[in-house]
Amino acid sequence: MNAPANSTRGVSLQVRNLWKRYGRQEVLRGVEFEVQAGEVFVLMGPSGSGKSVLLKHIIGLETPDAGDIFINGESISTPGVLERHRLAMVFQSGALLNSLTVAENVGLYLSEHRLKPPEEIARVVSEKLAVVGLEGAEDKMPSELSGGMKKRVAIARALVMEPQLILYDEPTSELDPLSAIVIAEEIVKLNRRMGVTSLVVTHDRDLAFDVAHRVAVIHEGRLLAQGAPEDIRQSAHPVIRRFLHAEFNPQTVT
Repeated sequence: MNAPANSTRGVSLQVRNLWKRYGRQEVLRGVEFEVQAGEVFVLMGPSGSGKSVLLKHIIGLETPDAGDIFINGESISTPGVLERHRLAMVFQSGALLNSLTVAENVGLYLSEHRLKPPEEIARVVSEKLAVVGLEGAEDKMPSELSGGMKKRVAIARALVMEPQLILYDEPTSELDPLSAIVIAEEIVKLNRRMGVTSLVVTHDRDLAFDVAHRVAVIHEGRLLAQGAPEDIRQSAHPVIRRFLHAEFNPQTVT
């Protein structure tokens, strides 16, 4: 996928030599990469490789044992940096509140912080739902939505913040193949229309190669390679090849 031609409003992200240990387990081991403003960067790897822990560091929920993270060249450990830049997270589960309608879920950030009057919040919510193809869904409850629709509502909720950086945590997990394609399309559309920077963490190989400008592969807390999608596809690294070409072979079952 080519980088967006529009003028970007996204921010750059730099992760420098990040280390994190829980007890005796080293979860992140010198992770280092850079995401350019307006880029879709995919961090791909199997479950338990450190992807979600890395996201928690980027949004400030965890503090590294060593290393640092920068947004537009400013360390997030500097007071006010995270607050000054608009980061949004699309959680793996969607994280919708079941007691609220779709409109109330999407507009929650604006209403809780009293950033706009109710009529303006309603307008913004309808606008963001239209962006993700859910016009008219305002009064539905989360229990009435499919898995793919819940993910799109979560994306609309992130868009309400007018984000400069969106972090996607396994956005296609638990989705059927058609719904996963819809989510991939939404990620690409948002990047092209809005120029927002996107960091996608996933173990979904198809998603990674469909949406990314660049891909990095993480395994047991270390980055094994990063580069253009085609470069990663053709990697000769044995761990990467095993991950990318894993298939079930009934002949090996005893």
